[in-house]
Amino acid sequence: MKAIFLKIIAAIITSVLLIPAGIGGGADYDVREPENCRFNFCILSDSHIEGNNFNRYKVFTASLQNIKKNKSGNDAVVFLGDNTMNGQTIENLLFHGAVGYYLKNEKIVSVMGNHDIGNGEGDYEKLQNRWYTYTNGFFGKELTHPYYYEVIDGYYFIVLGMEAQEVHEMQISEEQFTWLENVLAEAAGSGRPVFVFSHMPMDYAEDLEGNPTDRLMDLLAAYNEENDIFCFVGHTHMPLYNFWSFHTSDGYPETYLPRLTELYGGDDNEIGENSGVGIEVEIYENEVQIRGRNFYTGEWCEDDDGPIERTYSLKKPVSLSDAA
Repeated sequence: MKAIFLKIIAAIITSVLLIPAGIGGGADYDVREPENCRFNFCILSDSHIEGNNFNRYKVFTASLQNIKKNKSGNDAVVFLGDNTMNGQTIENLLFHGAVGYYLKNEKIVSVMGNHDIGNGEGDYEKLQNRWYTYTNGFFGKELTHPYYYEVIDGYYFIVLGMEAQEVHEMQISEEQFTWLENVLAEAAGSGRPVFVFSHMPMDYAEDLEGNPTDRLMDLLAAYNEENDIFCFVGHTHMPLYNFWSFHTSDGYPETYLPRLTELYGGDDNEIGENSGVGIEVEIYENEVQIRGRNFYTGEWCEDDDGPIERTYSLKKPVSLSDAA
């Protein structure tokens, strides 16, 4: 009943704000090879939606519109956390209302970020429960932990979650480690690439006592020795043209995503030239290609050397018979 009420309120607020936000999203686009693409999804991170910043909302809604212009459609859309600035009710209504409006019927995967639970301030349990309320109610989940996994068309989407109120550390419990070990063991039998999502980079991991640990990175690296695993993180606002945006972290590919709503300072909070940047992930028979896209302007990202993208060869090919 509460979810229905929130959806009604979100719909009312969204319908009012979309008028000044206008229609955007740029031109239609497609995957590189529609006839050969086995599976594709897009990822956005660090939207930082807040009630008193209309330009962030404008960039966000235009980006969602462009996502819907993918001619091949989207097998999933992933939000890597810090969807809101402070985890406030109005911010959640703005974020989830827009997603519900533009990405209705899309498969949504959502990660909890430090800003979604107060950015180091407030009651962790209260804000975590608020995140559950919106994530479950708007995206059809039944979550009781900030970590979970879904199998989408045979591909494992694994979400890691922070279990303490921290700003720059990802504290995770022994239970989450054990859970991840079990999920990866199960995923290995799929013969397909596995995708791991975390708001914070893997090397930010600590145990619940705050002790730094390499256990998470060691586990992912060990899995990648014989299987294909790809990790995606947010939090750092790393620009996509930076080398470290696409790199191998101790034995497995890890991609850093930029802040979706990059604004310049000053009274006007002007929209930055890199606002709207996310990535498109495309799976082919023998490779995974990650392509930078500005969903706000509706253009593929480029620098002086050409398209901003990275292609990774697969250890285990994805056959046509395996494709959904």
